[in-house]
Amino acid sequence: MTAAFTFPGQGSQAVGMGKAMAEAFPAARAVFDEVDSALGERLTTIIWDGPAEALQLTENAQPALMAVSLATLRVLETEAGFSVGRDAAFVAGHSLGEYSALAAAGSLSISDTARLLRTRGLAMQKAVPVGVGAMAALLGLDYEAAVAVANEAAQGQVCQAANDNGGGQVVVSGDKAAVERALEIAKTRGARRAMLLPVSAPFHCSLMQPAADVMARALANVTIAKPASPLVSNVLAAPITDPDEIRRRLIEQVTGTVRWRESVAYMASHGVTRFFEIGSGKVLSGLVKRIAEGAVGISVGGPNDLNAAKDALAAAQPA
Repeated sequence: MTAAFTFPGQGSQAVGMGKAMAEAFPAARAVFDEVDSALGERLTTIIWDGPAEALQLTENAQPALMAVSLATLRVLETEAGFSVGRDAAFVAGHSLGEYSALAAAGSLSISDTARLLRTRGLAMQKAVPVGVGAMAALLGLDYEAAVAVANEAAQGQVCQAANDNGGGQVVVSGDKAAVERALEIAKTRGARRAMLLPVSAPFHCSLMQPAADVMARALANVTIAKPASPLVSNVLAAPITDPDEIRRRLIEQVTGTVRWRESVAYMASHGVTRFFEIGSGKVLSGLVKRIAEGAVGISVGGPNDLNAAKDALAAAQPA
C-alpha cells in the first residue's frame, strides 16, 4: 500500500464545507445527522450557513471539521470503492484531525468522536483566559532553530514549539509576552516572516494542561478499538495501534508538539507516495510537497474531487 489517508486540523474550516457532498450523497448526510444527534444540536446549520464567527469557535470547529472529513470518507467508500483497512498504509491527522483519523479507521465511533471534540474544544478554550496566551508562525526557520528561539524567548514563561508543519513553517505557543519576544528574536535569526496567529488560545503547550486533564477523564469513559490501519501519532511521529497507547497519546497531544513534518516523512520513508487529504481545505496537501520529495497530495472535499481521487487510489495500488 502506497497511500495514506490524512485529516485536516483547525484553520481549514469554511462555511458551507461538506454541503455539496451531503446534498449529493445520502452516506454523507447520514454522518452529519449522526453528529447533530450526538451533540444534541444542529451543528450542521452552523457548518453550512454560518455565521463564520460561530463556526470558528473552537468548540464548533473541531467537531465540524471531523464531521466533514467522515462524511467525505463515507462517500469515498460508497462511491469510489475506498477502504481504510485495505487501501491505507497509515492514517494520520493534524491535531483534532487525529480524532478524525481514528474515527475513519474504526477506532472511535463517530458519535463518541463528536462528543470528545466538543469537550476538547471547550476545555482548550477554558484552559487559558483570552488574551493571556498567543500563537505565532515562524516562517523560514527549521524546527531546531525555532525551538532555540522559543527557549530564548521563554524567560521563565511558557514558549514552546506547538506545530512543526514542515517546509520551514513552525508555530510557537505560550504566554503572550513570551510569544511576542519570540517574534522579535526570530527576525534576528533569519526568519522570512514571523506573525501572530488569529487564535483564541495557546494550543499545544504546557498552558493547556487543564485541558489535558479534562481529556484524560473524557477518554477514560470511551471505547477505543484497534484501528484498521496504524495511526501515525502527532506526538510520536510513529505508528501506533494499541488502544491504551492511543488513549495516552491523545492526552499528551493536548500539550505536546504536533510533529507533522516528521509524521509525513515517516510515512514517505515507508513507501507512501500518495497522501489523500480527506475533508475541508488543502493545507495538508500543500505541505506534502514541501516535506516528501516526489510524493503527491490529493485533497478530497467535494463531489468534483471523487474521480481524481479514484484514479489516484488506483495508481497507488501495487501492480
